[in-house]
Amino acid sequence: MNNELYYGDNLEVLRNKIEKDSVDLCYIDPPFNSKRNYFQIYTNVGKEDQAQAQAFIDTWTWNMLAEQALREISCNENGRYTTQTVDLMKGLYAVLGAGGLLSYLLSMTQRVNEIQRVLKPTGSFYLHCDPTASHYLKLVLDSVFCPRGGDYVNEISWRRTNTKNDYKQGAQNWGRVRDVIFTYTKNANLKRTFNQQFTKYSDDYLEKFYKHQDADGRRYTLSDLAAPGAGSRGHPSYEFMGVTRFWRYNKEKMELLLQEGRIIQSKHGAVPRYKRYLDEMSGVSICDDWGDIPSIQAQSKERLGYPTQKPEALLERIIQASSNEGDVILDAYCGCGTTVAVAQRLNRNWIGIDITYQSIAVILKRVKEKFGAEVADAIKLSGIPKDMESARALALKKDDRLRKEFEKWAVLTYTNNQAAINEKKGADKGIDGVAYIITGNHSSEKVVFQVKSGKVGRGDIAKLRGDQAREQAVMAFLITLNDPTKDMLDEALAAGIYHYPLLHRDYPCIQIVTIRDMLEQKQLFDFPHKHDVLKPSELVIEETQNELSFNTNNEE
Repeated sequence: MNNELYYGDNLEVLRNKIEKDSVDLCYIDPPFNSKRNYFQIYTNVGKEDQAQAQAFIDTWTWNMLAEQALREISCNENGRYTTQTVDLMKGLYAVLGAGGLLSYLLSMTQRVNEIQRVLKPTGSFYLHCDPTASHYLKLVLDSVFCPRGGDYVNEISWRRTNTKNDYKQGAQNWGRVRDVIFTYTKNANLKRTFNQQFTKYSDDYLEKFYKHQDADGRRYTLSDLAAPGAGSRGHPSYEFMGVTRFWRYNKEKMELLLQEGRIIQSKHGAVPRYKRYLDEMSGVSICDDWGDIPSIQAQSKERLGYPTQKPEALLERIIQASSNEGDVILDAYCGCGTTVAVAQRLNRNWIGIDITYQSIAVILKRVKEKFGAEVADAIKLSGIPKDMESARALALKKDDRLRKEFEKWAVLTYTNNQAAINEKKGADKGIDGVAYIITGNHSSEKVVFQVKSGKVGRGDIAKLRGDQAREQAVMAFLITLNDPTKDMLDEALAAGIYHYPLLHRDYPCIQIVTIRDMLEQKQLFDFPHKHDVLKPSELVIEETQNELSFNTNNEE
């Protein structure tokens, strides 16, 4: 399988890294303009009750990126956009003004426009959102797809929760319990891939309609063989088993069904009926109201602690319906990698893109745990620093969205995704990551990490010593892009030695690690006993849509 994982801005990746007409199915679960910041929850491994780090921001403001996007679309730079998209954005600017909502819509328009470009003519697109801005997003999608020959297909409603989280006594709104998934096809004149999906029959339905059984236990129901009349369909009329009617089949077919034991006549003169076996039926055809797939809950086996994580069953339904084995699946906001995991399990090729290294780290870990190191190692990685030049490029990015990405990449790479990213503000903002080492059957000690991308000196070590003491950490690591000075090494040595009781070994209390050592010498945090701060998700095996049962009592 050819699988690709891109770390960076999905607009840049879509425009420069993915070929036109190359993707069979694209699903995205982008920010919803919810005006919230989302945090990744880590396993409780230390003395604090909970550790968390900001995963992504869904609070939009009018800034330079929005100005650039508006100018690009309004001027139809390089002829990228349809006339309808240009007119729509100009109209929304007149109505909404320069603010957070328009900034969000401009960002989505740029990216949806590129997704339309990379889809195959027979491809399908699913956009997952909620009613916060779905009415605006529908206009955006119409303006991008329909003028180019594409078309709107469905608005799927996914019941993601019950009313407990949103509807309290005295509330002035109906409980908001659903997400919206828009479906579009790139070319309405071509047959797109669509494999009808089914759910199993309810017990009540089976008892009511499949109450008959053969001697071998096969359950069946009785269906009409008589047709409503000749009409335009030309149903034949003849005598069969003493009854003259218009029939659904010709006489030869009816005789064959009778020989096969598929026709029953309850008494002489009664209209014969057809035995329809339960094991030959696919189940209940799934429509556009999905209330049978529960969301990720606190005790879900899949739960990774990543915000907005979607259940694998949801992506399984979409991928099975709109693609076949060997097809290419794209997720341009891949988050914790649910689309990636399901595509891999269903034998599809996949492309994932995300702008935060936390997401990339979670995905790599998830793939390795579920499918093995061989599958994870075969992923084509792009955008992740592999040498000093690319590490400096990441460290020096001026984009506000990426200002912390160098620190996150350095901490997670050095600790092999064993550290929790620290996002706290205030006196301890100098600590970029925290890990815990096991010191006994029921005990652990804290280790802290600090990352520097600029000039470093002796004062940085002195400050780190103070941060280490305040955090009550047994060791502290300074990860630096630039080489340390002799004064820094001397100051670190003066911090003393930590004796690790389990192995009876001594380690410097403060250690200096360079990015060059990480990349070229493969130097990593190699304590033999350390906690795993990212919760592993269990592998979902052979979970098909036919096996899904109805359950609307779910919570997020």
